[in-house]
Amino acid sequence: MSDQGLDIDFTVDESNLYREESITDMKVASIRRLVPIKTDGSEDPDRKTIFIGHTQLMSSQGPVPIQETLEVETLEEAIKAFPAAMEKSLKEMVDRIQQMQREQEIMQREESRIIVPGR
Repeated sequence: MSDQGLDIDFTVDESNLYREESITDMKVASIRRLVPIKTDGSEDPDRKTIFIGHTQLMSSQGPVPIQETLEVETLEEAIKAFPAAMEKSLKEMVDRIQQMQREQEIMQREESRIIVPGR
């Protein structure tokens, strides 16, 4: 594989293992709880559990995933933080799309200018 420039290291980082649990309300909310574990599968109390909120919005182009890390300690806190986190992530995504559209419009204007000799 290295002859083709595909030097990929597939070594598992044993110091950064997590067990993933999925919690959903079967409507809108999906919360992933990543519980730190040791190589023997037991929980690692020295590291913090990570919560990630996830949802999907339907668009004319199909589902649009929205995801945000929830800065919380417990599942109860994650449930309460979920709506604001999704709103924040959605706003950031819309802002990025609008910025990209503005940049594309500028590029199209630049590319479509007619160059008149002598001007």
